[in-house]
Amino acid sequence: MLEHKYGSQGSNNSSIVNGVMLNAYPDSIGHNLNDIVTMLEMPEFKDVFSLFYILPTFFNSDLDRGFSIIDYDLNKDLVSREDLKALEKLKIGLKFDIVLNHLSVASPQFQDLLAQGDDSKFKEFFINWNEFWEGNGEMGEDGVLIPREEFLSKLFMRKSGLPILKVPFPDGTEKPYWNTFYQQLGYQKITANDLLKIKGLSNSQKLAICEKINGAITEGKDLRNLDFGDCNPYKKEILQIVNRKITYLGQMDVNASSPLVWEFYRETLEKLKGFGCKILRLDAFAYLHKEVGKSNFFNKPGTWEYLERIRQIAQKNDLILLPEIHAEYGLHLHEEVAQKGYHIYDFFLPGLTIHALEIGSTKSLLGWAREILDKGYKTVNMLGCHDGIPVLDLKGKEVNGVYNKGLLLDEEIEAIMNKIMDRGGRVKNLYDPAGKKISYYQVNATFFSALGEDEKKLLLARAIQMFMPGIPQVWYLDIFAGKNDYEAADKGGSGGHKEINRTTLSLQEVEQGLKRSIVIDQLALIRLRNSSRAFLGKVEFKDTPDGELDIVWKNQKESAQLKADLKTLTFTINYTHHGIAKSIAY
Repeated sequence: MLEHKYGSQGSNNSSIVNGVMLNAYPDSIGHNLNDIVTMLEMPEFKDVFSLFYILPTFFNSDLDRGFSIIDYDLNKDLVSREDLKALEKLKIGLKFDIVLNHLSVASPQFQDLLAQGDDSKFKEFFINWNEFWEGNGEMGEDGVLIPREEFLSKLFMRKSGLPILKVPFPDGTEKPYWNTFYQQLGYQKITANDLLKIKGLSNSQKLAICEKINGAITEGKDLRNLDFGDCNPYKKEILQIVNRKITYLGQMDVNASSPLVWEFYRETLEKLKGFGCKILRLDAFAYLHKEVGKSNFFNKPGTWEYLERIRQIAQKNDLILLPEIHAEYGLHLHEEVAQKGYHIYDFFLPGLTIHALEIGSTKSLLGWAREILDKGYKTVNMLGCHDGIPVLDLKGKEVNGVYNKGLLLDEEIEAIMNKIMDRGGRVKNLYDPAGKKISYYQVNATFFSALGEDEKKLLLARAIQMFMPGIPQVWYLDIFAGKNDYEAADKGGSGGHKEINRTTLSLQEVEQGLKRSIVIDQLALIRLRNSSRAFLGKVEFKDTPDGELDIVWKNQKESAQLKADLKTLTFTINYTHHGIAKSIAY
């Protein structure tokens, strides 16, 4: 029998500790944040949420659906000060992201670097790849320094190829900057007028060059390999003109050894507090510390030193920090982060819940619950989210020659992946510097579709989440039993796999959804968790046969109990409201 007091520890704000958190983009419902406020003001949503994790299109951004930040000012196309006042009136606190590792190329800092070059005050704000690796590699033919194998083999990669974006500067030079995550380049077609400054070209030659360049752009060819025939002596000038017309987006890694970066963090946290922030998610923090000879993913002790500096700034602004990290369970990084006193993301619950529901076994799920309680983790959990369903996180890992088990066996993880893929999911992998796949990362699907679009499974999954320790975070689309959006995924380009679970709902679709029992029943479960004081007390996982759950929360005279049978997908909730016993069976 597992028993643990979970609730008011570490905070005097019960709404943060006990409250349920909505998760959505500002325009996930209707057209803007005001439409989400309209939804939250509906009687069906009364007392359902105490927190709202608003994804970063709340701010000005240009790539990766908000995670390529231009600046942390309000995106006035989607958000207004009146919206924030309305959320405050609803007593809903906010959770935001600060993307610690990178900023957009369109940020004021990078734009100043482009305009001023070496004279820019932000010259050291970003990481010139060649300068970082100087003396530790060989220069390639394309002007990019290739780190020696002893360094290159250690790098943890989030995409295929080197993590760089070659940026064309106004003086015609190209410089590679560290770019761990997304980038997007767009070559623009040229006309003969663009070539006027090149002396010695006839009109017919200019037209021939334009035809060759524009044809290569249409076909997606590498322009550097083009043969211009008798115009080859002008090739460098031609390509410089083409490069000046490139439109490019990129999430440029910042240089955390620069004092200006930390001044930027300080200003940003103060600004977010002013917007009503209570919880601050540290996105991509594990990539921030960089050092030659390290993996540049959770470098130690550098990452801990950076986290402590952020914590000191957060404490001055009364912010709870939530470091976001995806890594194999066998690395035990989640435990290290928790031991430092931080809240951690429960990226393990989605896969464990699917596994439990598909095979009718609670063994692995209860094993994770036991760890949460025994080690006193402060968690934020979820089922679906703006990203994929984590699978890498469940794996074991060899550390210093010793294999640490995962929460599931590799074959069990593969079974989950295959099941979700059979139901229409898309997979995201990790790569080595040569572009070779080295590991699966996540599967993209709505949680409802991942469960075979079975309403009984979805409702039981929600009940399990609501009775787990931690702050429950609920993806807006899951409330309405959203299905895989294949059209959006196909149109989304390189990052399109994520769009499968980001369908925008109109207010009319919300009203229609509120007529469905799967929606109303989920809202009832969420409201119970959000409003019952039982969840501020002790939680007990009673001993049961495999495939059954008996979870009880008690706080003085209030209690809430979930009794579930995963084989029949039936469950009962017994609870008290102001001391009056109530029961409901599903």
